[in-house]
Amino acid sequence: MPGRQKFEKLLQPLKIQQIELRNRIVCTANSRYFATDDGYTTDLDLGTYEALARGGVGLIVVQWAAIDYPVGFRLRHYAISDDKYIPGLTELAAVIHKHGCPAFLQLCHKGPLQEFSDFNVEGVAPSSIVDVMPAPSHDFHYPRELTIAEIQDLVAKFANAAERARRAGFDGVEIHAAAIYLVAAFMSRIWNKRNDAYGCQNLESRARFAVEIIRAIKERVGQDFPVGIRINGQEWGHQMGITPEESEQFALMLEKAGADYISVLGIGFGQYEHVQFAKLVLYPEPSSVTRPLIKQIKKPGVLVPAAERIKRVVSVPVVAVAGLDPKLGEWLLQHNKADLIGMVRPLIADPELPNKVARGRLDDIAPCTACVECLGRVWKTKPLRCRINAALGREREYTVTPSPRKKSVVVIGGGPGGMEAARTAALRGHEVLLYEKEHKLGGSLPLASLVKGFEIEDLDALVRYFKLQLNELGVKTRLGTEATPALIKELRPDAVVVATGGAPETLLIPGIDKRKVLSSSDLQRTARTLLRFISPKLLRRLTRFWMPIGRKVVIVGGLMHGCQLAEFLLRGGREVTIVETTDELGTGIPEVNRPRLLSWLADKGVTMMSGVKYEEITDKGLRLTTREGHTQTIEADTILTAIPPRRNTELFETLQASVPEIYLTGDCREPGKIIDAIADGRRVGCSI
Repeated sequence: MPGRQKFEKLLQPLKIQQIELRNRIVCTANSRYFATDDGYTTDLDLGTYEALARGGVGLIVVQWAAIDYPVGFRLRHYAISDDKYIPGLTELAAVIHKHGCPAFLQLCHKGPLQEFSDFNVEGVAPSSIVDVMPAPSHDFHYPRELTIAEIQDLVAKFANAAERARRAGFDGVEIHAAAIYLVAAFMSRIWNKRNDAYGCQNLESRARFAVEIIRAIKERVGQDFPVGIRINGQEWGHQMGITPEESEQFALMLEKAGADYISVLGIGFGQYEHVQFAKLVLYPEPSSVTRPLIKQIKKPGVLVPAAERIKRVVSVPVVAVAGLDPKLGEWLLQHNKADLIGMVRPLIADPELPNKVARGRLDDIAPCTACVECLGRVWKTKPLRCRINAALGREREYTVTPSPRKKSVVVIGGGPGGMEAARTAALRGHEVLLYEKEHKLGGSLPLASLVKGFEIEDLDALVRYFKLQLNELGVKTRLGTEATPALIKELRPDAVVVATGGAPETLLIPGIDKRKVLSSSDLQRTARTLLRFISPKLLRRLTRFWMPIGRKVVIVGGLMHGCQLAEFLLRGGREVTIVETTDELGTGIPEVNRPRLLSWLADKGVTMMSGVKYEEITDKGLRLTTREGHTQTIEADTILTAIPPRRNTELFETLQASVPEIYLTGDCREPGKIIDAIADGRRVGCSI
């Protein structure tokens, strides 16, 4: 089979103790936030993990379970500190096993990162005095130092948790000794200032807590029950951080203690914050400090060198992680840099990825476009969502089942919502015809690519994926054709999906009709004309030499679109001011990226003003009232309005009485982001 020849190593089985993995792809533990606030599993958990197992992954390491609830617990994660949690975890292990996939449960104590506001519980750590600034979270409270008796009690609690995991049916456990959680904190001189047997004076004392946990678990559940451990291969950006050389030695100690595999993560501080999320190092622009990492992001991966070093010194399997995909994973395995390939976001985007790799159907894999919508949810402790995978967390609700009656369906609009509605309807067996008045599919996606660029967020991949899927499913597309009421009447479809996008919003400011005022809709019209003849990549390059915009630009509207437009104009050499009537700038940008972009804009000299009132557009510029009540005029050659669109229901209302079944989806129903449009398209496609 072509897929198996191309991915010979990736699709090769591997054993961890007596547990056989059908391939080398591991879904490493990741927070999904579908559990209850007090640590129980839910139907959402069962659905999302069953979809993963069905998709053919070699091993699932289920998101971490707290061993000492409520201390060291995080909202919407699991708890395993009591037998009462076993029934739910038993169901979870069973749905994974149903599809032939082994399941390990990650065991964790949050330690110094305990959010005090969750349960009014104080965090604990090796030491109360730590050497880290700024604080790792807005809700950070300096932790309390653990006593030796408390440390030994926690060792026993890890062993108790492992025994419960085995009773629940899990095939193994993984100790979370990475990031800034409790076990990792003992291994790091940033957090560990002790001078006793668990202190920072040497590597053995720093590793003692982790070593004792492994040994206690093995004594409790038996030597043949797999126990893996996830560690930091490196702590970046801090002089007291763990070095790769130290991690090698830690790995040897952990292997000797009984660890059956080692998963190698990493953590960063300062300009290296979020280094484990690979492309975030580039957003919105790499600093002089992080620039040397650019080459590593694509190959071999930012965190892979640390994993490779550990693999050279241990005999147990080593898991490499961070920004890996099937092609890079195969290359790493072929070059003996790792034994297992850990993935998270690619499997969030498409749980069927392993099956598609095995079938040689790589083009059918739904792409992760690095939008970090998932991470934005994580930062807000909210249930995970995915831009391309609208079924994430709703797998049982959005299961694509054949329709009891085949219908003729017309989709009006080829943007992300319309394409997803057409794709889902076709998967269910309907005959689908899609009309797009522009000459290319994608709706606003090519324009968004033009503004955002291609180095980080690959929106072109989204369009390519949908085009391929629609073609393979037999969806007929009519480009450059407007679906008028007369045309719909002539076609007489059983169902119509209106996905025509939002309508431009009008700003009622005196002087809004002046020649120096442009709207984002005006720019879109110009760009669409040019995009008929050249690619978004080429057009973006050309904008560095010419744009129909003056040197000094005031952007009216400082939410997501306005701030991203400011970034684009800055790269085109414009002097930019952003003004916004609400109190917050950048609303809509995923939380993990928003502060980074706002900080970058400020560093580049962009003036940003929120809470203003627009008074008048004059020949000089924009006159406004500031938050403090002062009136001022901001000089501008061009005033560019960048405000969200409004609902667009005109065509829907015109057609409503003349078709048997009609749906409104995407921005025309409720303006939002790409993730919202695709989710709405999935909803409609499942409803027809």
